[in-house]
Amino acid sequence: MIPIDRRRALRAAAGAAVTGALAIGCTDSAPGPPGSGPPSSVRPSSVPPHGHSGAASGQARPAARAAPPPRRFPGQPAEIAHGPRDRARIALTFHGQGDPATATAVLTEAERAGARVTVLAVGGWLDENPRLARRVLDGGHDLGNHTLRHTDISMMGEAEAYAEITGCAERLRRLTGSIGTWFRPSRTQHATPLIERLARRAGYPHVLSYDVDSLDFTSPGAPAVVRTVTGQIRNGSVVSLHFGYADTVAALPALLDALERRGLRAVTTTELLT
Repeated sequence: MIPIDRRRALRAAAGAAVTGALAIGCTDSAPGPPGSGPPSSVRPSSVPPHGHSGAASGQARPAARAAPPPRRFPGQPAEIAHGPRDRARIALTFHGQGDPATATAVLTEAERAGARVTVLAVGGWLDENPRLARRVLDGGHDLGNHTLRHTDISMMGEAEAYAEITGCAERLRRLTGSIGTWFRPSRTQHATPLIERLARRAGYPHVLSYDVDSLDFTSPGAPAVVRTVTGQIRNGSVVSLHFGYADTVAALPALLDALERRGLRAVTTTELLT
């Protein structure tokens, strides 16, 4: 990690990078307000067949660093909420949706501190921002699946829920050569048995949950985000954060400082479990 004093000097730059950013990220822990869902043009039926490009494929190229495929971690449950408690490592996981400038600022700030994160991307967001798949992977981060449209997957029937998982997986495959390292269900912390089964069928041995919710999607202000996370985090924690909120970028330098003071290293979820 870089020295704390230098990182503090960079906070203003990180904040400036997202001035005026539109806070349109996801809200997984609670249903969003009416009309807050994804554009109606993003539907499971829009999943392209193998060998064909989607609406945004003209902009997309394979990522320079190919995404590794999902891994099975022996001894871990079907739903993983945290890593080993005997090592001073944690995983910061970001729900990938929202203004691309905000997403880029989050990744840049993490990298300045030598931190690596896990990004769970929404398929419709990848359609609109295909180059961010390359940006995530080239930064050394994990990239995974957060459903196609980011609607309440727990309330869906089997066919619709499976289309949500495979729709995003197909976009990840087209952009990176892999379906992504992880799957996290949308608008819920915990997967139902049906969602676990469908995720396995789609190629994901584990569903990624979390044990620390930053509540950044409520826009409580950067100090509150830092307090919430540092008040709950411990060895092995997996933290839920979001790309779509300026508070998250503003909180990140202080949060990374606090982790360093406590001797906690921010790594990808794959590294956390390896």
